[in-house]
Amino acid sequence: MCRFAGSCRFVYNKALALQKENYELGNKFISYVSMASHLPLWKREPHLAWLKDTPSQALQHALKDLDKAYRNFFAKRTDFPRFKRKGSSDSFRYPDPKQINLDQENSRIYLPKLGWLRYRKSRMVMGALRNVTVSQSSGKWYVSIQTQREVEVSVSSTTNSIGIDVGITRFATMNDATYIVPLNSFKTHQQRLARYQRRMSRKVKFSNNWKKAKTKVQRIHRDIANARKDFLHKVTTTISQNHALVCIEDLQVSNMSRSSKGNSEQYGKRVKQKTGLNRAILDQGWGEFRRQLDYKMA
Repeated sequence: MCRFAGSCRFVYNKALALQKENYELGNKFISYVSMASHLPLWKREPHLAWLKDTPSQALQHALKDLDKAYRNFFAKRTDFPRFKRKGSSDSFRYPDPKQINLDQENSRIYLPKLGWLRYRKSRMVMGALRNVTVSQSSGKWYVSIQTQREVEVSVSSTTNSIGIDVGITRFATMNDATYIVPLNSFKTHQQRLARYQRRMSRKVKFSNNWKKAKTKVQRIHRDIANARKDFLHKVTTTISQNHALVCIEDLQVSNMSRSSKGNSEQYGKRVKQKTGLNRAILDQGWGEFRRQLDYKMA
């Protein structure tokens, strides 16, 4: 699985480099269909023969991800695509449901070139299987199964409306003067995280001990993210179930959490205070809070 994820990362980066080189020469953007035609040529190169070990559709989907990243950039929804780094968001996808066999009774799944794999399921899979994404996080591998099914749209019986003002001292203050206390998951684990980061900095980079220390740091980051995600889901579910209309302020979180302006010659003003404020803002997860409210209210 590490080799498959590495192959997809390599194809993504190689295609991105080709797009940049093509742009510098003044040529038009290379579409996915044209870029996919390079894939068989790369496999025939002697020093890239190892690409044949990875499922072809997974490599093709890496090119689709790059094409989607470019189109989001052209539409001004995201920043310019960047090269992928080893160990960061390692994943690959099987887009063809005909090649996948799911045995839920025995908690196992069949994936091309991997065979039958046992997994620990978090819930029963309902609906028709569409695709499977295999990803790595903090030394563990996860299988995300996307399905398609008909869901009845429920109509809320409540007619209550509420206005929400998000903050740091109080995560959310309602218009009826009630408020929700923030979780502050990063602040809770900040000292523990710093301790393990110092241990990792003393190790020889890329040594076995450094990799073990890095895994421990990643696990802390995973615990922080999971705690924040759990908190936001519980809060947004409660709000959406008890209110028919929710009004929330339109905040540009990315602008609010920017660092103070300055450089090595001329430092910005109150940089330390602004850094603490940025950290506190990002610890709340305001953007994710609004995103979850959007689809849960719908």
